[in-house]
Amino acid sequence: MPNKTKKLTREKIIINTSVIGIIANFLLAGFKAVVGILSVSIAIVLDAVNNLSDALSSTVTIIGTKLAGKAPDKDHPYGHGRAEYLSAMIVAIIILYAGLTSAIESIKKIFTPIVPDYSTISIVIVSVAIVVKILLGIYVSKKGKQVNSEVLENSGKDALMDSLISTATLVSAIIFLSCGLSLEAYLGTIIAILILKTGIDMLKSSLSQILGERVEKDFALSLKNTVTSFKDVRGAYDLILNNYGPDTYLGSIHIEVEDTMTAVEIDALTRKIMKKVYDKHGVILTAVGIYSYNTEDEESVSIRDKVSQIVHSYSSVMQMHGFYHNKADMTIQLDIILDFGDKAKEQTYASIYNDIQRAFPDYKIQITLDYDVSD
Repeated sequence: MPNKTKKLTREKIIINTSVIGIIANFLLAGFKAVVGILSVSIAIVLDAVNNLSDALSSTVTIIGTKLAGKAPDKDHPYGHGRAEYLSAMIVAIIILYAGLTSAIESIKKIFTPIVPDYSTISIVIVSVAIVVKILLGIYVSKKGKQVNSEVLENSGKDALMDSLISTATLVSAIIFLSCGLSLEAYLGTIIAILILKTGIDMLKSSLSQILGERVEKDFALSLKNTVTSFKDVRGAYDLILNNYGPDTYLGSIHIEVEDTMTAVEIDALTRKIMKKVYDKHGVILTAVGIYSYNTEDEESVSIRDKVSQIVHSYSSVMQMHGFYHNKADMTIQLDIILDFGDKAKEQTYASIYNDIQRAFPDYKIQITLDYDVSD
């Protein structure tokens, strides 16, 4: 979990960026509304409405960020970070509404056209709006990526989509002034469809994060490399990270160590691992599980190699780990990970179990089926 200073800096960047967006959109909306009404241009009026929706999106972003920044309490001990995903979803819904409204109004004007009355000042304002929205969209998107804020990135994408609407309006105005052909309703419909697609994509992304996504590959591998950097750790497996907001993770991991390590040594090692992972990755490891591996036992090595050969003869097996041969109890323990593409996991598991049992009939076989939750 990021430290308090980092959180406050991130929150400040998101709020300041959103305030800039609100001011810019209110100014643009005011100018466009006046010009649109005077020039009888539905495209410019809709453009003004879209600017108001952008200002609303920025307001939602601020509220969501403030809610997400609330300190943990008894009812929400892991904090309120997921509120940011909800605000991103609301922004996506606002964009969908704006796109739907634009599509309806544009289609209406195809069947009941109104002749626009463009002026030089209207062309100038629309042109300025395009430049402002492009710069605003790039700025907000960049800030969103900088602080890993999807809601801010969504607002930036929305601004860039609005620049397309303004561009369509400008193009239709130029065509109308050049040859008297009014195309703004048709261009407005096309742009509205693009906005709807963008809104749907954003909504899917927000819902996916709320449901819980797979840990990013590079992040998972980097964290495991940190864990295995300790000389006593032979391998790191079963990384599970629970996301409680952007850059806020709690999780667990298994490490493989020699079977000769004492409880005191393991305790010291796991504490060092937890600290280093938190300092380097901002992740709180709530648990570090232990796999022991056989040392100085040629029979165990031979059995492990044979078991590995059996297990990896199945194409859906991604990994075998946690192997331990207990000669005193006559048990063989191991974990396997099966690909999500294997639609008959139980059958594969049973086949692997039976194959190992036939190879070692005198042993009790214990196989744990893990899931492919991280790289």
